[in-house]
Amino acid sequence: MKKWKAFNRWLHLWLGLISGIVVFIVSITGAIFVFNKEISAALEPWRFVEVQDNAVVPPSVLLDSAMTYVPGVKPTGLTYDGKEEAAAVGFWSEVEGNQVFTAVFLNPYTGEFIQKRSPVGNEFNFFQFINNGHRTLWLPQHIGTRVVGIATLIFSVLLISGLINWWPRTFKNGFWKNSFRIAWRATSMRIFYDLHNVLGFYVLIFAFAIATTGLVWSFDWFGNGLYYLTSGGKQKLEHHHPHSNPAHGPIADNDSIPAIDRAFYKALAEEPDPQRIYITPYPEDEEDAIEIVFYRDKGKFYSHNEYFFDQYTVESLRIDGDRYVDAGFGDRLEMMNYDIHTGAVLGLPGKILAFFISLICASLPITGFVMWQKKRKITKMQRRSVR
Repeated sequence: MKKWKAFNRWLHLWLGLISGIVVFIVSITGAIFVFNKEISAALEPWRFVEVQDNAVVPPSVLLDSAMTYVPGVKPTGLTYDGKEEAAAVGFWSEVEGNQVFTAVFLNPYTGEFIQKRSPVGNEFNFFQFINNGHRTLWLPQHIGTRVVGIATLIFSVLLISGLINWWPRTFKNGFWKNSFRIAWRATSMRIFYDLHNVLGFYVLIFAFAIATTGLVWSFDWFGNGLYYLTSGGKQKLEHHHPHSNPAHGPIADNDSIPAIDRAFYKALAEEPDPQRIYITPYPEDEEDAIEIVFYRDKGKFYSHNEYFFDQYTVESLRIDGDRYVDAGFGDRLEMMNYDIHTGAVLGLPGKILAFFISLICASLPITGFVMWQKKRKITKMQRRSVR
């Protein structure tokens, strides 16, 4: 048992030293990014519009208007983001070999242009910068995402080894006082020890949930394995959707109303009061379907329903798991992944919790490194005294 404990302490130390800088950056940027929507709303009041009694303009109008501000590029997404917020049309384009995202904001009730946001040129987007650091460490994507993924995997192991280190030999003789409280009046070494061990214990479950949901995006094998376990042994399918029938093309040519508008109002009739709507505006090939996603809870992504329509006939199409209420546990958990990662699954209290958890996670490499340095210094002094 003593050898196992010693090996676990050794493993915890060196894995922590290897991953510490990355864990700090990912954690601190994650803490900042938690409230990006709230802070952006406060700093950018132009995102809001006056709520009107009349209905929003159809998708085709917003798309046509937005394309005049990003010529030569086809829109990749359209969002109606709440009754009091501007609609946004997104464009992905390639600039100097890099993929660049541009958003055009419009009044959803009138189609009037409000703002165009793009990282091209001298424009700096603070939260995009923070998000890039969180996901790629500001490195090239194919390198940064891999480094972040490996560091997150190591951090998950560190949480487990840290719990083993924290676990007391006995539950008597001041166990509660020594294991759950920070001795602020003790020596600096003991304070750093408590900041590392005690705070690490308190955030363990939440930090593990954040790390696990991050690993789902980092490694396909991890996401597939988690889905297999939570779905009762089912294999995770790649993003799939029903297919349109190209033979119906002549039908679409004879209709004066764009198919995307007909699909939009057809879906809206089934779900008249969504909190957010996302539309994939243009099918990539002749067999793709029109996809419209309705989000039911403001500020959350997991509770949503997907509607698919034949791009020629606007016939409703269905697939397994396209409605949150009908999905199995594994599919629901997958839908909740982003909201769990950011704390949004519990609303504002959850985001506040995720903020503090991330701050504590960022502090763990620092307190661990300080303890290691102090121990090295003490060891050197002891060796000198022996000489």
